[in-house]
Amino acid sequence: MATYDPNKKYTWTPNDQFTINGSEFGLILNSLRATISTTEAARILLANEANQAVEGILARAVEAEIVKEVTDQPEQANL
Repeated sequence: MATYDPNKKYTWTPNDQFTINGSEFGLILNSLRATISTTEAARILLANEANQAVEGILARAVEAEIVKEVTDQPEQANL
């Protein structure tokens, strides 16, 4: 039987299932709620929304060919 060692790295597949009990679920839920309800979390979530908006603006500008991909490396000056 394998024994868990917190100093080792572990892996699992996206299809693996984990079972938690009500106490563990409550702990996770209350911890997430407490974290998300902070002022700092609200700022970070708002910053993420702003980032998504800017990415959308940039994507539309690329599709409209206003913004162009940089394909050439800048030339180095000859010494």
